[in-house]
Amino acid sequence: MPPGRLGAPLRGQQENRACLGLEDPSGLALARGPCPALPCPSRAGREAQWQRGPGRGLAQAHGPGGACRVVSGVGVAWGPGSAAAAAGEGAGLPLSLSLSLSVLQEKPRDAPAAPRRPAPPPPAPLGGRGGRRRRRKEEEGGGRRMAAAARVKRLAVTLMDATTDKDPLVHEQIFSALCYLGEAEPEEVLNTCEEYLRQHDKLAYPHRVIILRAMEAVVRSSVSRMDKTAAKAVISVASNEMTKSKDVLVEWQQAASNVLVAVGRRFINTVMEEVLTKFQPGVLPHYFVVRTFASLSVANVFGMVPFLPSVLGTMLPMLGMAKQDSMKIVFCFALQNFSESIQEYLANLDQAPDPTVRRDTFSRETFSAYEVLFYNWLQSREAKLRLAVVEALGPMSPLLPSEKLEEQLPRLVPGLLGLYRRPAEAYCVSKSLCQILEAAVNIGSRTLDTQLDPLLHALQAQISVPPDSSVPVQLKNHNEVLRCFTVLAASFPDRLLAFLLPKLETGNERTRVGALAILRQIINSAPSQMEAKKPFVLSAMRLPLQDHSHKVKRALVQVISAMAHHGYLEQPGGEAMTEFLVRQCALPAGEPPQLPRRQSLETEDLTDGHIRSISVNTLLLISTTIDRMSEVLWPSLLAFVTPVHLTGALTPLCRSLVYLAAKKQEKGLKDFQLHYDAQANLPSACALLSRLLVVASQPYGGEGRGAAALGLLSVLPLHVHPALWGKKLPQLVEHLEANTRATLCQEEWEDTLLKFLQETLVTVPDSSWAGRLAMEMCQQLNSYNNSSVEKNFLYKCVGTALAACADRDLVGKLLQELLETARYQEEAEREGLACCLGLCAVAYLDETLAKLELFVKSDVFRKSAGLFSIFKDRSDHEVEKVKGTLILCYGFVARYAPSELVLARIDTHILRNILLYFNTKDLSLKLSLIQSIGMVSQAISNSTQSGDFTFSHKAELVSQMMDFIKAEPLDSLRTPVRQRAMATCVYLVFLEPPLSEGEAAELLDTCLSGVLALPEAEALMLEEERKETLWRDTLGALKDLLKALLQRCLTPRGLQAVFERLGPWIKSSKEHERERAVEVAAVVLQFYREKLNVSTVVPFYNLGLLVALFSPRCTDSLARTRWHAIDCVRTLLCIQLCYEGFSRDHRDESVEKLSSLKLGLQDPDVNTLFQACCTIARVIAKRLPPDQLLSLLLAMLEGLADPDRNCSRAAAVMINSILKERGAVLLEKVPEILAVVRAKLQEVDEEHVRKAAQQTVYILASQHRAAVVASLLGNPLPLDSWTGTMWRALAADPALAAQVLELLLEKINRDVPYKENKSFLRGSHAERVATPLPLSATCALQELLSVPESGPAVAGLFGELFVALLLRVSCTVGVQPPRNLPAKERKSLSRGQPPRTLDPCSSAVETLKAMLTQGGSGMVAKAVTEAGGWELLPTLERHHEGVALLASAMAKHAGPKLSPIVKGLAPMLNSIYDSQRVTTTAFFAELLKSNVVNDLVLLESMMDNMTARQRDPCTAVRMLALRGLGNMALGSPGKVRQHSTQLLASMVNGLDDKDDPRDAVALEAMGSLSRLLPFAEERDVRSMLLHLAIRIRPFFDNERPELRQSSIVLFGNLTKFSAGSCEDAFFEQILNGLVTLLLHLQDPKPEVIKACKFALRLCGPSMGCPMLCDMFQNHLHEHRSLHYGEFLNDVCRHLMQNYPDTVQRLIATNLFYFKSNWADIRAAAPMFVGFLVLHVGREHCQQLDLDELLAALTVLLKDPVTVVRVKVAETLGRLVRIA
Repeated sequence: MPPGRLGAPLRGQQENRACLGLEDPSGLALARGPCPALPCPSRAGREAQWQRGPGRGLAQAHGPGGACRVVSGVGVAWGPGSAAAAAGEGAGLPLSLSLSLSVLQEKPRDAPAAPRRPAPPPPAPLGGRGGRRRRRKEEEGGGRRMAAAARVKRLAVTLMDATTDKDPLVHEQIFSALCYLGEAEPEEVLNTCEEYLRQHDKLAYPHRVIILRAMEAVVRSSVSRMDKTAAKAVISVASNEMTKSKDVLVEWQQAASNVLVAVGRRFINTVMEEVLTKFQPGVLPHYFVVRTFASLSVANVFGMVPFLPSVLGTMLPMLGMAKQDSMKIVFCFALQNFSESIQEYLANLDQAPDPTVRRDTFSRETFSAYEVLFYNWLQSREAKLRLAVVEALGPMSPLLPSEKLEEQLPRLVPGLLGLYRRPAEAYCVSKSLCQILEAAVNIGSRTLDTQLDPLLHALQAQISVPPDSSVPVQLKNHNEVLRCFTVLAASFPDRLLAFLLPKLETGNERTRVGALAILRQIINSAPSQMEAKKPFVLSAMRLPLQDHSHKVKRALVQVISAMAHHGYLEQPGGEAMTEFLVRQCALPAGEPPQLPRRQSLETEDLTDGHIRSISVNTLLLISTTIDRMSEVLWPSLLAFVTPVHLTGALTPLCRSLVYLAAKKQEKGLKDFQLHYDAQANLPSACALLSRLLVVASQPYGGEGRGAAALGLLSVLPLHVHPALWGKKLPQLVEHLEANTRATLCQEEWEDTLLKFLQETLVTVPDSSWAGRLAMEMCQQLNSYNNSSVEKNFLYKCVGTALAACADRDLVGKLLQELLETARYQEEAEREGLACCLGLCAVAYLDETLAKLELFVKSDVFRKSAGLFSIFKDRSDHEVEKVKGTLILCYGFVARYAPSELVLARIDTHILRNILLYFNTKDLSLKLSLIQSIGMVSQAISNSTQSGDFTFSHKAELVSQMMDFIKAEPLDSLRTPVRQRAMATCVYLVFLEPPLSEGEAAELLDTCLSGVLALPEAEALMLEEERKETLWRDTLGALKDLLKALLQRCLTPRGLQAVFERLGPWIKSSKEHERERAVEVAAVVLQFYREKLNVSTVVPFYNLGLLVALFSPRCTDSLARTRWHAIDCVRTLLCIQLCYEGFSRDHRDESVEKLSSLKLGLQDPDVNTLFQACCTIARVIAKRLPPDQLLSLLLAMLEGLADPDRNCSRAAAVMINSILKERGAVLLEKVPEILAVVRAKLQEVDEEHVRKAAQQTVYILASQHRAAVVASLLGNPLPLDSWTGTMWRALAADPALAAQVLELLLEKINRDVPYKENKSFLRGSHAERVATPLPLSATCALQELLSVPESGPAVAGLFGELFVALLLRVSCTVGVQPPRNLPAKERKSLSRGQPPRTLDPCSSAVETLKAMLTQGGSGMVAKAVTEAGGWELLPTLERHHEGVALLASAMAKHAGPKLSPIVKGLAPMLNSIYDSQRVTTTAFFAELLKSNVVNDLVLLESMMDNMTARQRDPCTAVRMLALRGLGNMALGSPGKVRQHSTQLLASMVNGLDDKDDPRDAVALEAMGSLSRLLPFAEERDVRSMLLHLAIRIRPFFDNERPELRQSSIVLFGNLTKFSAGSCEDAFFEQILNGLVTLLLHLQDPKPEVIKACKFALRLCGPSMGCPMLCDMFQNHLHEHRSLHYGEFLNDVCRHLMQNYPDTVQRLIATNLFYFKSNWADIRAAAPMFVGFLVLHVGREHCQQLDLDELLAALTVLLKDPVTVVRVKVAETLGRLVRIA
């Protein structure tokens, strides 16, 4: 730099600043290097001369106001404002000035220490009284400011003291609180933090970090308002903190560095002045000093760049001094940031303060640093250092002198490339290398050309390594390497392609994939350079296109996409790219691939599905988004439609072609036409039509290729009638879209397509076109050898085309070719060929038959037989295939040929050739014979002349079908021979002549044994899906055959003939055979009924036998058999009605009942089956003719020996129902008879025996009920199932049941419920043991009431039963059963039956539940069940709750029944048993909740009863009595006002109950009072309002949540009565409780929170603040969540706006809750205080004692719960408002 350059600008700038008052006139300006004497900038003309002294290499100049020294040629200035080059202090100064100001500032050694904060200048003297007043005011204001500052300081200190907390959440809140303080008083907080850090030198650095972070945040938010003095103080402490420890403590020192950077955004000069003092020349600086420089250069580019020359000048000598790697790394980091900042500065010179700055300014220093980094540090073994060096070299390279960069490239590039050996450093190397290459290219480097080969090899090696998507740095490296190739492609395209294209020919997968990735990059990024290289690139792609690697394929598809966008595919050789893309679209799709982001599969295995998906997307993209591709792809893509091996690509191909065709049509018809002459490779119209029709036959394959094919067909300009296709094709597409693969019928769809083809052929005007189409289809047949389904359909299309062809010779020729070239080994092809000939026979019957005759005689047929005979193992099988095809051809000819022509040719041309081949064992030939005979029979039946046609071969063919069925194995179902043979027999049966009886019987036996005897479906040797279908079809064929045989003789005799053969199977011992037989029988009987036409009344003589056959089956062990048996019985009775003369649609009520039994028969419950048998028996007895009764009974008696026991029992039940025995008077034998009955029940566990026993008991009890009851009560407890069965028999008759119930009630009420065992030690509770007789009677009642038939009897005794059982439940709570069971009971239990548990109370509860159900109050029982009441009744603690639920259900669902119940229970209020009084009181209390007591005129008496119970010695009774009185508000609100004085007095007495240690009575009193208040007389309430409010206040903070809830709710309700004279007094009560209510919104119990919301909503209107009231109403919804902090903040704002005088009281109340037992409330209380302080007015702040608050919060700051400490810290921050 030339001498003297800096002098003039410096003088001018300083003079200007001095004039403006911005600089101290005494400041000294220092320039770097030798320079002439500079005049002093003061106007006095004083100058200071610099001169270099001997030996030291520096000169000094002194002037007034400062002292300077220059070290190592760097000018140093000291004085105010000496470094004003940064934004905020000197923004806009030229670099020349900034260089002179970039100095190290020091105080003279003899200068006194400057004060930290300069004292303000002394005030000017004021004269007179006015001056003294102003001085006093200023002194007072200053005193207040000092006091406020002291309070802020104390708050901040308190928070900083808490930084020793171990919880990170508390740390964060302390940080936030300090930031909050800083927003209000930034200067004081920053000063306090600075002073705290200085005074607490021993504070551990993790805690210092919090303070430094807060300082940074405060500085960031207030830096625009900071004065320079405060900034200097912050800078000083931050600098001290940053360099206090010589060791590197990153968290601490980084926080301090961040503070400096934050200040440096405005005060860059001041920061630099401080930091430069730590940056002495010749002394290695602190790690974070350098890092701070680096961060500042990024944070304040325009402010920092002017300092960089001097900083670099000082730093460069230090580079050699750095010995530790950490220092070297930070120097590299700084150089990197400096370089990036300089480049940003240079790139934005238009915004820079000095636009004259050039890159040359920094070149020399940058090169000096480069030499150290590259030649010394880059060789380090430490990876972090190497990375730092590499990261710095990249940004530094653009700043190097051009000649130096050119000189260094031969060493720099290889040096960086050598680092690629370490994969972890690859990204940094690539990034820097790219920057170096850009710099080299920008200067037009020639040396780079010599480095190109190793550079390309190294980069290509990097790109060939597939990146892992889970490692982001690998992806970044991949992109940076591609950027390098982009840079090189711009300057060396030829060299790059010469290197790259041979890589495409290598066989290495990674190399090829990498080369393709590079090629795609340069195609996209360097289009102009690659324009002339397109032919070479396309030529080099030939070998990669043949690669089978999935990764190479994907890379190729991506390259092709790039080529399409840049015009490559229009060049010669581009068609190979298109063909490759289509071939990839044809890959098997498999499962739909889930393709993630690009490059996410680089290191994973790609599949065909992935490649196909990418290719399909690419094809659709280039065909629809690139306009220039329409000329390339249309119509060349049509060439890929017809090849079968490209079927997988058809869907995207068709969609692309449809889009291209639509674009062509828009341009005009001329451009749209296909020119086959000019494009010989295009498929013909016939080929396209054939191909697309075959594809459409399987419409849902390949992503819906059927609709795509039809869509393409609709836009192709084929030679067809446009009107036909324009109408039909859209209909076909709509049909496909309306269906799915599951709903579309394939056969119907193929018929639709064939009909479309037929209509097309008829419409085409060219008569020869059908022949050409048929020939084209024949030529395509071999293409579908691997797709049998599509080839089958193509055969059908050929047949349709041949039928439309007018050229008979061509038809004959093609038929012959088809017969000669068919692949007879394929089953589908055999059927397709046969169908083809059949369709051709529609127009050419005789010609087709003639061709078949010639084929049999031809050499082809004979040669096939002779050739195969050489290989004996194969010949028979293959010959049978040809024969089977021939037979199928005859069958299809008969099926499709015109019916009027085919009958004459059945015997002579068709059957004559078919009958020759029946003697075979080949399965395929058998199936062909069966299928052909079926089609021939069907053709005869469908003929209009079938009635006159006698089929002479019928018996022979039926016999042959039976032989086929008999030949099938009986242990498996592997083939469809049975099903198809029976289906063929169905057609044969209807032909003339009819079968004889013997032939029909033989056919029946053969088919039944061949199907019904098969093993169960699970045992059939078939795949699951095929097994189910084949079995269903086989059974269906058997049903059809039986219906066909029956239709030939539709009489009772014919029906009997069928069931003579089917009957043994119906009674089989095997379940599956019975099930199948009954199912078949049900179908046959239903068919008989539907077809029956009775012209005269005739007897149905075998009705009894058939009913006896099926009625026991209604209880079969299999549900399906039972259902079908019911259907059979019902159908038989309906048939009988028809024979009696009723119409077929007549519905007999008794017969129709049978259908309703089916649902019940699904569950094999014995009782259900018994009832079904009885019903069936009654229906049969009603409808059966008298003359058939005997046959019915005889047959049913035979049924007792049925192999199925259920059916045997059903027979017994039905017999007993029809033949009912009489009972005898046997009074004296009753006990003995009952004992025998019980013994039989124990011995035989059969349903019909049990039912018979119950019948016996019933008969005896109807005559001798007392004896039976007494005898049964003598049975041991607990009741066993046999005794229970006998008890249940007594409920069958309502009259008998009522008498038995009365006897049992007498037993229950007469004896005491329990006895107390006195044998226990004194002081312990006596054990209560139930007495036997009432217990036994209760169990008996339970059994009786479990029977539905007991309902009427229960209804008649409902009141007595309810009272007795409710009291029974009450007296048995906690009562033990009798201890000693009789010995005989133990013996009976040992016989295998599990013992029953015997709990007296549970037994009584179950009996009560059953009584309600049977007594017509099932809704009561259900309601109690849903509420869980039955489980509560047996518990000691919650028995009364269960009673209440029962009473509530009774009042709701059984109100009219309550009068006798209340009357019966009322005396029990004076019972000697506490339990009975509790139960009765609870019941009455709940009844009072319902209006039913009013309706029944029971209110007055029940209220008096409840009032009287307040003196009951039992606490529970008193509590329940109060509940009952409170329930009047719900049940009889109109009566509350009338009795309000009495009711309120009772509640107050309850609140003052002294004998209630757990406050249960008080709790009930508060709840009841809340219910009564809305209906009470206001004057009565106001008279005791304050008493109540004061009395319930202590419960607000009770430990029990229910007490807190009730008291708070009651307080809210009392608020409604506060108007008038009590308003002011009650307002004080609201204020007293307001804090409590607001804090308990954070109560741990949700119900308390709900209560507080309720109370606050009611208190709102009484507080005189509309805004607060609205808040309570809008935000405190019971079921809506509440953002507590925001809500409390708003509440406090309104409180302080409307009631500022209450702030001290509110805060004092909150202080009480600092010691709450609940952590959430302890956390809410300081938050409440903080919000109050936040919103209190300045004039009321003096009311608050900050010392008291701080003391309380300081204690709470040590709370063990984190959230509490967090809230305290938050509140401490808010106290700044009162500081």
